[in-house]
Amino acid sequence: MMRLVSKVTVGADEPEKVNQAFSVAAAAIAAGSQVSVWLTGEATRLAVPGGADAIRLDHATPLGELIALVIDQAALTVCSQCAARRGLEYEDLLAGVRIAGAATFAEEALTEGTQALVY
Repeated sequence: MMRLVSKVTVGADEPEKVNQAFSVAAAAIAAGSQVSVWLTGEATRLAVPGGADAIRLDHATPLGELIALVIDQAALTVCSQCAARRGLEYEDLLAGVRIAGAATFAEEALTEGTQALVY
């Protein structure tokens, strides 16, 4: 089975990139792939309740729905350093979101049969 690891590095400042990252993740989930989405930089704010509400994009599935799908059927991770820089802890995040560091990302991305994408 193919695995997708996606890193999202942008937030509300780049709504099309954010939506594309989560749309691709949703498509991969629907295709039966294992999916792991990582939020870094300003994208970490998407893991806070209401964080996706400001991002609206015509002709696109609402970002909150896509994030909920990833949390429910895949994995959503916030970069530990990015969370710390923003004063975010587990209790600040949506239920089901984990915090992990670069070593965990590298391990996931370098696993055989994995396709890694960065947005």
